[in-house]
Amino acid sequence: MTESTEQRLKEKLTEEIKKAMKAKDKIRLETIRSLKKVILEKEVEVRPKGQTELTPEQELEVLAQQAKQRRDSIEQYRQGGRDDLADKEAQELAIIETYLPRQLSTEEIEAIIDNIIQSVGATSPKDMGKVMGPAMKELKGKADGKQVQEIVKAKLN
Repeated sequence: MTESTEQRLKEKLTEEIKKAMKAKDKIRLETIRSLKKVILEKEVEVRPKGQTELTPEQELEVLAQQAKQRRDSIEQYRQGGRDDLADKEAQELAIIETYLPRQLSTEEIEAIIDNIIQSVGATSPKDMGKVMGPAMKELKGKADGKQVQEIVKAKLN
């Protein structure tokens, strides 16, 4: 199962590269090539551990990491007054997000966090660690970590 999922993602990226080349869509082409490169690098990284390909979870991790990098860059560029670069990063982010699972709304994230707070019995900001572990595990790839942290902090205060 893992192999076919991995093949599908790599094949999908290869197909997307071909489409972007035909459409002469430079930003899309660069973004997808960079995603494929990062996935291939990560595959090489896990080989010594006896793994030949990435698991779907590892693929999701790579995609989420790339999306986070773009979000951070956008913030940095905006603060530096480089809207041109921020716009380019935003376009790349939009392309990367098409490969990620649908991001949950704030209300959906809050409902999941409320359940976790209740199940671990968290009552104060001291319990943040008890909540963040299970929250990040459950929301991995479905919500931005910074947003999850802010919601947990607000609910425990």
